[in-house]
Amino acid sequence: MSPAPPFRVRRVYDAADPADGVRVLVDRLWPRGLSKERAAVDEWLKDVTPSGELRSRYHRTGDHEEFAERYRAELAGPGPAAAARHLRDLARTSTVTLVTSVKDVEHSHVPVLVEHLRTLRA
Repeated sequence: MSPAPPFRVRRVYDAADPADGVRVLVDRLWPRGLSKERAAVDEWLKDVTPSGELRSRYHRTGDHEEFAERYRAELAGPGPAAAARHLRDLARTSTVTLVTSVKDVEHSHVPVLVEHLRTLRA
């Protein structure tokens, strides 16, 4: 079994770096005040992001454990699962950098997504 591919994580507001490889925006909404040129994203995968309902619930409750559990369940759905497999396929041939506009990346959907991608079977 081959090791899980690494995924880099960066804020979309930071300047793109040649080492980023394929830059994939993993936010449901386009980052505020950022042009497509400056964002320098190669793909925008809304299907791997939490639903609007889940995002709203998390903002109301602040319960990250519950959010992560519900988000993992959403990632098992057909659309998110296909998008996650696409990210894994990209990572087989290139560095993949997941970019996001969230300020507190550590307490967002991104670490949950990265862990999910690392545990997917090839």
